[in-house]
Amino acid sequence: MEQREFIVEQETAGQRIDRFLSGEDTGLSRSALQALVAEGHVQCNGKTVAKSLKLKAGDTVLLEIPDAKPIEAVPQDIPLDIVYEDEKVIFLNKPAGVLSQKAKETDVSLTEALGACLSEKNAGEETMFRAGLCNRLDRNTSGLIVAGKSLAGLQQMGELFKKRTLKKYYLCIVKGRITEPAHIRGYLVKDEKTNRVSLSKGGFSKDAKGLPIETEYVPIAWNEEMTLLKVHLITGRTHQ
Repeated sequence: MEQREFIVEQETAGQRIDRFLSGEDTGLSRSALQALVAEGHVQCNGKTVAKSLKLKAGDTVLLEIPDAKPIEAVPQDIPLDIVYEDEKVIFLNKPAGVLSQKAKETDVSLTEALGACLSEKNAGEETMFRAGLCNRLDRNTSGLIVAGKSLAGLQQMGELFKKRTLKKYYLCIVKGRITEPAHIRGYLVKDEKTNRVSLSKGGFSKDAKGLPIETEYVPIAWNEEMTLLKVHLITGRTHQ
């Protein structure tokens, strides 16, 4: 069983424990984290908690990730574009329109397609580890997905994402002419009922509401109507 420990900082204080964990690089979806809380695999200051618990600055959160159970991988109709692969990790190019992870039980996602592919490659070998995604991209976003093929690979890549040693860059087209680079700092507040977010600009402060976000962008090409930006997500918040 893997254990991960997190210390609650001032800017994330006041959040529910499941939301706090979903903002960390655990490699798990929020629904999976909620299930682990319900099963008693999450502790705060040494005590098991409910998902409704709101955290305070300085709290210590311990997340236990049980060993994966053997699964029967069902082939998925998603071709895998493998960019890099070794014995520990695999890098995939996710096309737009494909889910990284299932939102509901009937969904088909890259996670299941990868599991089926690796099961086929390892046919006849006994393995308890199920490949886990280290990062996620929205359905309509294309780009690189990193997955651990072993527990060591998953932990090592997860640590790189957590420490921001591994950086995330995106290319996007925006409306308007932008000719100068910029560094944006602000706060993101998510409405859990509507799954929509609102942003506020400004430097970080103890009194601000929401999660701190930080983004850099550099214009690559532009005309009078639109600009191609190279965007660096310094923080990797949901919907940032």
